Amino acid sequence: MKIEDAIKTMHPMGLTTKTVINLMYTSRAVEEAIQTVLKPYDLSIPQYNVLRILRGQKGQPANASTIQERMVDKSSNTTRLIDKLIKKGWVRRQVCANNRRKVEIFITADGLAILTELDPLTEANNEQLVSHFSNEELNTLNNLLDKLRS
Repeated sequence: MKIEDAIKTMHPMGLTTKTVINLMYTSRAVEEAIQTVLKPYDLSIPQYNVLRILRGQKGQPANASTIQERMVDKSSNTTRLIDKLIKKGWVRRQVCANNRRKVEIFITADGLAILTELDPLTEANNEQLVSHFSNEELNTLNNLLDKLRS
């Protein structure tokens, strides 16, 4: 569906405006599809991102600033996200033994189990979202998006 049809505009848009609106509209559609998968787990996209970052630490701790710099959504309140994940039992926080000013954050076994359960669901969702593209088109799209951010 063309973006003009999606947003029901009758006025012509300049190419740059059309492109930016199309990116924003598509981003929201992708986020909604991902949130649909996460909702039954009472998990937001930023919380899911924190869990994935911590899993990527392979058992090593991370601090809040490390998590923040790796977040997809840089505006997320990392401390609040971590607090919510602690309440769910998916993350734990501890004071570093070597430096008492440093707080270390770990993913728990339950947090890893949730990700293991979500992995095939999110992968199937991702595959569905991009199913209309060939591998060559996906590589081109990724290269264009990387170029847009640089």
